Amino acid sequence: MLRIQSPEGTRRVDIDNLAVTRELFEKVLNAFETIEYPFTLYSRRDKSQEIASSDTKTLASYGLKHGDMIFLSPIAGAVQHVEQPTDNGKAKNQISNTLLSVSTPTPSMPGSKIPIRSTVEEDQVDLLLQKMDGTVKRKRDPKNCLHGDNSSCIHCLPLEPYDASYLKDLNVKHMSFNAYLRKLSSGLDGGKYANLDNISCRIKPGCTGHPPWPKGVCSKCQPKAITLNSQPYRHVDNIVFENPNLVEQFLHYWRVTGRQRIGFLYGKFDVHLDVPLGIKGTVAAIYEPPQESTRDSVRLLPDSRQSVVDRLAAKLGLSCIGWIFTDLVAEDVSKGTVRNFRNAETHFLSAQECVMAGHFQSLHPNPCRFSSDGYFGSKFVTVCVTGDAQNQVHMEGYQVSNQCQALVRDECLVPTKDAPELAFARQSTAEKYIPDVYYKNTIKKKRVDSDRYVYFSIQVSL
Repeated sequence: MLRIQSPEGTRRVDIDNLAVTRELFEKVLNAFETIEYPFTLYSRRDKSQEIASSDTKTLASYGLKHGDMIFLSPIAGAVQHVEQPTDNGKAKNQISNTLLSVSTPTPSMPGSKIPIRSTVEEDQVDLLLQKMDGTVKRKRDPKNCLHGDNSSCIHCLPLEPYDASYLKDLNVKHMSFNAYLRKLSSGLDGGKYANLDNISCRIKPGCTGHPPWPKGVCSKCQPKAITLNSQPYRHVDNIVFENPNLVEQFLHYWRVTGRQRIGFLYGKFDVHLDVPLGIKGTVAAIYEPPQESTRDSVRLLPDSRQSVVDRLAAKLGLSCIGWIFTDLVAEDVSKGTVRNFRNAETHFLSAQECVMAGHFQSLHPNPCRFSSDGYFGSKFVTVCVTGDAQNQVHMEGYQVSNQCQALVRDECLVPTKDAPELAFARQSTAEKYIPDVYYKNTIKKKRVDSDRYVYFSIQVSL
């Protein structure tokens, strides 16, 4: 038995503890026959814990037990009256459908006015982070703080999650994506005019002022030139493996054959506490698809079991969050050391690997309600297993930037044959228009080519 308190009075409903929350909403609607407006339910009086209408979540998941009081509250701005047909049964069904469809309002970030342009369902970790305050709490400084314990000053006020000096002290080069959203909404306008637009390298269709390409193009349909810049944020901040045996089993193939290997990472995303509003990818399994490999290359083969694997992972609450590949060359078999050839003087990811990472990221877009397309960037990660400076087997996590992802998706970028660290921007043809691609040179001339590549990748700490 649960007690329901509302502006219409208090009612009681009897429901099984293992019933889904959608049944609770239906019983509440039947108990309050006079309610004709959308509402939502809370397990606490201060509305701090909402009970969402769901076909999967049960009452037990919210900690509800016999005799508890839950609180009914109308949704702000909802229509208070619904036209009632002659058939009372149909009227109840109509109202029920309306209530259940809007009883879970979309959460918003504290103080944010970033316009919501899509109704896409975001990942649970993003919804959780958007509800969090996100500020970095600081203790009272005994030297500089001259006030009492109940006061605060400039030396002990909480820091914003995008504070540059704090991130530098943490040795974090790229702020988290949700911290970047907070930064967009930090101005006086609250981010009211902020835009999260995906980069497009294609000619916009439907322009009638001239013949189609290659006979004509105008500034309205022509894609903008791209200047490669370092991306200030990253969608995933950390990658962890639930069990070290996952990596050991994956490396067993290379240890036995000396050939390289590719696998897909299945896991989930959680809140990363070491970075303000950060996201952590937790890997629970590695799936190795059909492939042909040599000492220097890997070629993926058609996989008829991919859909089965995805369905099985979904049943376990997992999804494909990244891919992993080896690039190992034995140096001393007796010592178990490997060569180190990926560093700042050569490259961290080759252009071919960046292209492949951009392709996978495009296949796994990040749902985002602040983008008109319904997605922005990607959480899909790339893990490279190679030798470190001590010639030991080492893993590094990466993501390519949104610019690289767009260039790969629109087939503007291809790897070079003789220099693995360089990529080549295609030239426009009669069949396809390719925008100009520029890059900034801010370091010594001998490092220009390497700098052009480094702009593509964003490192993810492991």
